[in-house]
Amino acid sequence: MEAGPRDGDPAARQTQEDAPRLSPDGPDEETTTPEVEVELRPQRRLRIWQLAPIVVLAAVGSLMFAFPLAFGTGDGGAVVAMLGLLISCCAAGWGMMAARKVGHTWPGLPSRASGERPDWRVIALYVTVGAAVVALAVWRVARLR
Repeated sequence: MEAGPRDGDPAARQTQEDAPRLSPDGPDEETTTPEVEVELRPQRRLRIWQLAPIVVLAAVGSLMFAFPLAFGTGDGGAVVAMLGLLISCCAAGWGMMAARKVGHTWPGLPSRASGERPDWRVIALYVTVGAAVVALAVWRVARLR
């Protein structure tokens, strides 16, 4: 005796024809639902709780740098101005590291994952501008004495 229905049984033949067609490695492509890709990681962007301390530190450093230069508050003015410049530079560096961590790059420079080499002229321009800003700030603070 066989366990399954016989070939001569019309009801069994009807249920076999109604069943979805199977290929050797699964159901036909037309019966599958389209797959949807969902990103499990959050978007890489700076949040307000990441930006707030950087902005506050930059504002405090800028004010510490600007007020002794503007109002000339005695002998300690140069020290306070240099401390303010240091705090502002620390905030700028902190901001650049946070931006780099979420994938932002400087204008003209390729992203880290691209594998491209940066153009030496763009790097030379950034170094020149940075050196000029630092030289002007140190020169201005040195004139306080």
